[in-house]
Amino acid sequence: MADLTHSPAQSAALSAAAPFRVTTRTKASNMFGLLACGVILLLAVLPFFAGRGLIQDLFFILTMLVLAQLWNLLAGYGGLVSIGQQAFVGIGAYAMFGGVIIASIDPIAAILLGGLAAAVLAVPMGFFAFRLAGAYFAIGTWVMAEVARLLLAQVKTLGGGTGTSLPRTATRGMWATDWIKSALDVKTAAARDILTYWLALLLAVVVIAAIYALLRSRRGLALSAVRDNPEAAKSVGVDAGRIKWLVFLAASFGTGLAGALIYVQKARISPDAAFSVTDWTAYVIFIVVIGGIGTIEGPILGVLIFFALQSLLADFGSWYLFTLGLIGIAVMLLAPRGLWGFFSDRTGIQLFPVQRRLNGGTLKEE
Repeated sequence: MADLTHSPAQSAALSAAAPFRVTTRTKASNMFGLLACGVILLLAVLPFFAGRGLIQDLFFILTMLVLAQLWNLLAGYGGLVSIGQQAFVGIGAYAMFGGVIIASIDPIAAILLGGLAAAVLAVPMGFFAFRLAGAYFAIGTWVMAEVARLLLAQVKTLGGGTGTSLPRTATRGMWATDWIKSALDVKTAAARDILTYWLALLLAVVVIAAIYALLRSRRGLALSAVRDNPEAAKSVGVDAGRIKWLVFLAASFGTGLAGALIYVQKARISPDAAFSVTDWTAYVIFIVVIGGIGTIEGPILGVLIFFALQSLLADFGSWYLFTLGLIGIAVMLLAPRGLWGFFSDRTGIQLFPVQRRLNGGTLKEE
């Protein structure tokens, strides 16, 4: 039997050796964390001195950021390239409208109903979609989204094919609007914009924090393994099907919440608008692709670029979409990992690091 005892010198060296530590944080991420807290605080108090136009613009940016982060979770980390996310936006919005019009629920409370309805819809969608792969999965999700649109267009209580609006009594009496009106001295419409803006900010922070926590957990490692090589992941005990269901349901729930919130702010809905593949899927894919798929930073950068391009080019009609397409193609050719991926590869900077590093543990022989 081998002698497992140590000499006094070896025991002293073992005691003095620094233990190994697995870390993910970097100096850049620590500095960014402090900066992000300051930015969030500034955004929270912004309605006290900003105009209504800026609040509406930031609401658009925040809600699109939520949709982009959730699609990136599906496609960038889970390998599930869906082009049917408009189904969850639409069903979430319509569930909210149904709760307000049919059940007389406050619109703010009905937002949760939108998330639950989207999660319920994800069950049959996932049942059929997970039997497909690659391009067939993407097309299958789009087809099922179209089916959902056609079905809801037949519901006369919710306006049928032409749509409907939230009752004025519901929009005027929403939770916290009276307090906002008195505290900020604004009208009802502006108070609704401010309330939905605060909710969008809260949703964006929670979604990003939840995705980051997931990616740093064991399930995050399993998700990356399933994306890179499903068969190899299964061989080491990863339940690929369970991980995919978890991500699909979570992304659906969050997308439904975002859809309901967007249409609380709009206060009017129609099937073509709520289930628009351009507004809720194509633009979202563009944001993720140009920003950087498979990174949390990418959608943040992408949504800012998208908003800037939209503001500059919106008056050019069809040339606007043509220009977006050219920019998307150029980025995919020159920077396949997106603009943030291009920047990170050359600088090593990661604001949301998820890669694990082994530090410490050096042992010197006597």
